[in-house]
Amino acid sequence: MILVNLARSFVELFGNLSLLFLQSLYWTFHSLRNGRFGFGNLIEQMSRIGVDSLPMVMITGFSTGAVLVVQIGYQFTQLGAERYVGGVVSLAMARELAPILTSIVVAGRVGSAIAAELGTMKITEQIDALETMATNPVDYLVVPRFWGCTIMLFMLTIFTNIVGAIGGSIVAVYQIGQTLTTFSDSILQNLKIYDLMGGLFKAMVFGALIGIIGCYKGFTTEGGAEGVGKSTTGAVVLAIMFILAVNYFLTVGINNFNMAYLQ
Repeated sequence: MILVNLARSFVELFGNLSLLFLQSLYWTFHSLRNGRFGFGNLIEQMSRIGVDSLPMVMITGFSTGAVLVVQIGYQFTQLGAERYVGGVVSLAMARELAPILTSIVVAGRVGSAIAAELGTMKITEQIDALETMATNPVDYLVVPRFWGCTIMLFMLTIFTNIVGAIGGSIVAVYQIGQTLTTFSDSILQNLKIYDLMGGLFKAMVFGALIGIIGCYKGFTTEGGAEGVGKSTTGAVVLAIMFILAVNYFLTVGINNFNMAYLQ
């Protein structure tokens, strides 16, 4: 019975998230067609989501690249494979670590903020007031946050890759004893454009998940201040769970596509 209830809850949650996603797409194209798309609101959300997250993303990317070099640098050097250190680090960052870690950081900072903001609007009946004024809440509130998360996760992941390479190169040169030329040449020889694009595609999907889940948890908030706290926590936990679960299917699909068409 417990498993049945869990399965039912998951199907209901997945259906509601899918419905909100489709509504976001509909209102996006509807507003673009009618010339009423809120670019100002979108730019504001992109600034809040992306620019304000840069310090956290920079620390995450730099430390991850540095730690990877520490973990594998000495072993590769002992095996005479030091020329592969930069390539292995860049591949790990581009394919998996950069999109995953960036998304988790943004989910914790942005997903919770979206859920708290919309949850507060929900319990103070501001969302109902929008409907009274013939303004669709999905169009006005969800669309800019959805696209803001999607676009800025793409940009932030690029930044994470760059900062990770810088952190890795510093450790490789000053701690492992490699030359900067060896490290950079390894990256250029082993990292392919489709590795980068696969990771960036993942980041966009994760960004869309963060935006939709944060908005959904905010829209379904109940119970006053306590409900806002639960929605905020739930948005972060749910977004991270979906990111980790969806990552497997994206990885399999991207790898199959690369093997079939690009290699």
